[in-house]
Amino acid sequence: MARIAGVDLPNKHVDIALTYIFGIGRSSAEQICEKARIDAKRLINDLSAEELNELRRLIENDYKVEGRLRTEVALNIKRLMDIGCYRGLRHRKGLPLRGQRTRTNARTRKGKKKTVAGKKK
Repeated sequence: MARIAGVDLPNKHVDIALTYIFGIGRSSAEQICEKARIDAKRLINDLSAEELNELRRLIENDYKVEGRLRTEVALNIKRLMDIGCYRGLRHRKGLPLRGQRTRTNARTRKGKKKTVAGKKK
């Protein structure tokens, strides 16, 4: 099992296996395979040690992945909350940021329903 950027890659096609690394999607995985001159449809276990080292080198030098990327995203969110902008306030309250409705739906952001007792007469 190959290990790149601290992630154990499954024995799948190279372009699919690279997407298991946080920060690498399908298009960047295909670009990495092109730069490394590796056929994207080969299996990870079929790659030689030199090819794996080339992938590691490319990813480490050209892409921000895993820990560095997670840290940057967290700092960006913290900055939004600190300056008190609209998006920062929505992050702070745990509500959707991008204009979605909240009267119904939005359960992923809001969490489990909180029942409110009915009004007594």
